[in-house]
Amino acid sequence: KLGSMTKAIDNSIPRITYDDLGGLRNEVQKIREMVELPMRHPELFEKLGVEAPKGVLLYGPPGTGKTLLAKAVAGETNSHFISISGPEIMGKFYGESEERLRDIFKQAEENAPSIIFIDEIDSIAPKREEVTGEVEKRVVSQLLTLMDGMKSRGKVVVIAATNRPDSLDPAIRRPGRFDREIEIGIPDEQGRKEILDIHTRGMPIDAKVDLDKIAKVTHGFVGADLEILAKEAAMRSLRKILPDLDLEEEKIPNEILQKIIITDEDFKEALKEVRPSALREVLVQVPNVTWEDVGGLEPLKEELYEAVEWPLKHKEAFEHTDVKAPKGVLLYGPPGTGKTLIAKALAHTTESNFISIKGPELLSKWVGESEKGVREVFRKARQAAPCIIFLDEIDALVPSRSSSSSDSHVTDRVVSQLLTEIDGLEELHGVLIIGATNRVDLVDNALLRPGRFDRILEVPLPDAKGREHIFKIHTKKKPLADSIDFVRLVELTDGFSGAEIEGVCNRAAMSAIRRYVNNKEKSVKSIKITQEDFENAIEKIQPGKVKPRQALTP
Repeated sequence: KLGSMTKAIDNSIPRITYDDLGGLRNEVQKIREMVELPMRHPELFEKLGVEAPKGVLLYGPPGTGKTLLAKAVAGETNSHFISISGPEIMGKFYGESEERLRDIFKQAEENAPSIIFIDEIDSIAPKREEVTGEVEKRVVSQLLTLMDGMKSRGKVVVIAATNRPDSLDPAIRRPGRFDREIEIGIPDEQGRKEILDIHTRGMPIDAKVDLDKIAKVTHGFVGADLEILAKEAAMRSLRKILPDLDLEEEKIPNEILQKIIITDEDFKEALKEVRPSALREVLVQVPNVTWEDVGGLEPLKEELYEAVEWPLKHKEAFEHTDVKAPKGVLLYGPPGTGKTLIAKALAHTTESNFISIKGPELLSKWVGESEKGVREVFRKARQAAPCIIFLDEIDALVPSRSSSSSDSHVTDRVVSQLLTEIDGLEELHGVLIIGATNRVDLVDNALLRPGRFDRILEVPLPDAKGREHIFKIHTKKKPLADSIDFVRLVELTDGFSGAEIEGVCNRAAMSAIRRYVNNKEKSVKSIKITQEDFENAIEKIQPGKVKPRQALTP
């Protein structure tokens, strides 16, 4: 029964060294102290009178290098490496799973020094009070017993990996079992450069390829993503010479092989295809909206430059003067004034990732789900930093707790969770929250104090100059008649929001299309939007309220 399992276990000595790890300098240092030092020099621990760690828990998103780090430790210490995946342990017969575990620990002791690596440990050691099956409870108990009974302390070390440390049984995480926990996080810019160097060291790369620049733009990429990026760039360079290849030939001529060079363009194209794996389940984007797309609002733009761009672009000035960058900006004003557009323009100009959440999306009727949603959004933002979290309709998510009449108190708990996350942003760098609301009076006061939403900025209805700018933005690609009088249109749209002016432009264009459809002999190029089309459209749109029927019919 166990023969096939024993054969399947990889207990060789890996050939991976610390040189194969990029962006994990601090983590390597920690694990060397915990694992390599006791294995090589047990006398140091005897002299100190302390026991060497039995277990180390590595946690972090998938693809960050947890397995690779464990293999590198085994390779550097010449230890036998027994690698098992959590689900492999589980058997369908009574007692089979526990017997497999006992067999693995026995092998490790016989082949000491050895490292047992348990991947996805959360699948075999979940919280016992949360699982219904008896198998999981017995496996957790067996694992605890085996770790408590380990004799070869220092010579046999259990390294476990998980993406979900909070779902593990607390008994596993206490000292004496998994004594140490190391977070293997998303690499920073320098770490990404080191990883790219490792994955491209054997590639024929053009001298013009700037790996520093690639490292700078790959926010949120983990080691596995960067490896895929390098491979995708290599495949793109290969596709360019495919027409010259005769696939029937046994050997490809040397002159064709010499043509294979990976260029900067190959990496640019690969970047369009490869997305950070940790962010695939959430829509994270770098918007294509620039400040030119935002009409008017010049004083507001200046405030936002200072609050958002300066801390990112002039970090040293803030450090020198001991000024903390704002954690949050709250934009308030009538609907359609461009609050979302402003947030997107900020993300674009600061080259930040952009996570957009509408307040009601996070609310759930199940206890704890809404708070979990808030935590998840902030976790993703930390991974994708520099990142802007845009909370639209924030008044629905965090209404004033005194005025909230909900029986479930969901919003009270969400407000508390959001405050906790914002206050915990101190150790984060490059994560900014932008909230938007039409009713600032409904937002909980605790959010409006300095240190949370540091800047509270009104986004007013556009003035005459702003309206003219907005008209020009929304008509620049439209076929206009020569007689358009923008000054007159600006006068007629006093009190209109940016969204309503966009509606006017689209409605005027629909009138021009209607004329073309009713007069079939003309060509498409003859379509022109006239002053009359604009003025008729303005008459049909009432500022501040669009009737449902008007919204549907041109």
